[in-house]
Amino acid sequence: MKSSQEILDIARRTISLEREALNQLSTQLSADFEKLVQTILNLKGRVIVTGVGKSAIIAQKLVATFNSTGTPSIFMHAADAVHGDLGIIQKDDLVLCLSKSGNTAEIKGLIPLLKQGHNPLACIVGEKESYLAQQSDFVLDASISKEACPNNLAPTTSTTAQLVLGDALAVCLLECRHFSKEDFAKYHPGGSLGKKLYLKVSDLSQFNEKPQIGIGASIKEAILEITKKRLGVVAIVEKLEIRGVITDGDLRRMMEKHESFENLKAVDIMNTRPKTIEEDEMAVAALQKMKQHNITQLIVTKNNEYKGVVHLHDLLREGIL
Repeated sequence: MKSSQEILDIARRTISLEREALNQLSTQLSADFEKLVQTILNLKGRVIVTGVGKSAIIAQKLVATFNSTGTPSIFMHAADAVHGDLGIIQKDDLVLCLSKSGNTAEIKGLIPLLKQGHNPLACIVGEKESYLAQQSDFVLDASISKEACPNNLAPTTSTTAQLVLGDALAVCLLECRHFSKEDFAKYHPGGSLGKKLYLKVSDLSQFNEKPQIGIGASIKEAILEITKKRLGVVAIVEKLEIRGVITDGDLRRMMEKHESFENLKAVDIMNTRPKTIEEDEMAVAALQKMKQHNITQLIVTKNNEYKGVVHLHDLLREGIL
């Protein structure tokens, strides 16, 4: 059994080996990388990413990254290709093949079939003199000196190199396309990242109650409205404009200061400078404002007209943290 220190030393050694390989990787970039980027940018079809074994797993991740950043892509397992999946490839597609050795039986059997379709072929390969590299139009060199595995067998450093080269390719394509935050949100509408980019305050506040009382309302009316609407706040409104707000905290402070509040009006304890946010602002901006002022709700307005309330719970429910 390894000691705690030995376990940590193994982890640090693994990270160090992979980091050194990545430093070397940047020096292995060639003109083929730039040419591949330009080819994909001008591509009418999709990028078909293929591989076997651990390379196939990395290929699937790269497909997900390409698709989410504006480069249409499909995964095709190299072993399944010869059993019907070749039909995935259309005439305007480019094929990107991942392999450490570039000489596996699956790859050697697949390449001649790909050549028949005259599709551009690119590879991320660990052996520059391999069959795959020799047959490819674009070669991205993912060669490494050593796997992090102590037996130099299990794909570790080599798959990391494939992943990083693929990510570099995706980011180059992203930036060349001027892929914006709005574009990102369009492809990620269901996730918290996407919601931060497209969800507006009004998208949340419209589903909340709209607690409000008139300028002459009593404290009792204010308490009843806060209790009924369950947002911890009530707006004092006159001619659609906000004159002030009363929160749960204001009521507690009132009870500490006054033995009797029967003769008090809402205007006597209201905060005349409430924290507000325009309904067209992004929901993430509301969260930042709540954090800044250590509060749990904001009054929503449009040109100073009262529109409702957005609560911290609304943001938490949407995963905007």
